[in-house]
Amino acid sequence: MSAKTRSMTKKKSGGWLESIKTVLYAGLIAIGIRTVAFEPFNIPSGSMIPTLLVGDYLFVSKYSYGYSRHSMPFSPNLFSGRIFGSLPERGDVAVFKLPRDNSTDYIKRIIGLPGDRVQVRGGILHLNGQPVRRESLGPFTVEDGGRMVATRFRELLPPQPGVEPHAHFILEMSDNQFFDNTTEFRVPAGHVFAMGDNRDNSLDSRDQNAVGFIPVENLVGRAEFIFFSVDGSASWWEVWAWPMAVRWSRLFSAVR
Repeated sequence: MSAKTRSMTKKKSGGWLESIKTVLYAGLIAIGIRTVAFEPFNIPSGSMIPTLLVGDYLFVSKYSYGYSRHSMPFSPNLFSGRIFGSLPERGDVAVFKLPRDNSTDYIKRIIGLPGDRVQVRGGILHLNGQPVRRESLGPFTVEDGGRMVATRFRELLPPQPGVEPHAHFILEMSDNQFFDNTTEFRVPAGHVFAMGDNRDNSLDSRDQNAVGFIPVENLVGRAEFIFFSVDGSASWWEVWAWPMAVRWSRLFSAVR
């Protein structure tokens, strides 16, 4: 083999090695950002309408509540508890791992903190024995596998020390649905209580067998903002219809 041929072979192998290194470094950086900073999620169901819609894509901040094993891909069992941990605020929209399997991602609104008493009576949320104020905003059309008309309310959670009262929107089909009258739940230490904003179409902490109280360790992060949203009207191959399928007004809107 000539010196020229050896030189070309060496350059080619060196080029492949550099490409592999670049891809590896990029992957490690992406995993690092996903673990300690932000992780993207998409909304597959209508349990958080009107706040979140099916087809919304959002970023969740991983640092908001500190870090647990669920902050990392595949939730490796490397340690227990949380590092730099802090409790959510009432009203936060949070992603968490479903307690019954510790792997399925759920997104709901945090309603109760450790020690809180939570109950729904006649469709009205009660916290620590007091009814939570809500204001009717009139009819709201829900398109979630069909078209239905619900009532939209503005709900105002009571303030916490040093935190402003949190206002958000909820939907009610009526005040006589399955979870509109519950027993009183006392949130145990190290846990939170979460509910969907689409109150009559949400599997959440009110169902103690399906979701129940959520260990603080299972919190993945707080929903921050929507970076993309599509209404599902265009298939992946209908390139010409993509612009009409994007919900442009929702892009880069904060999750509240």
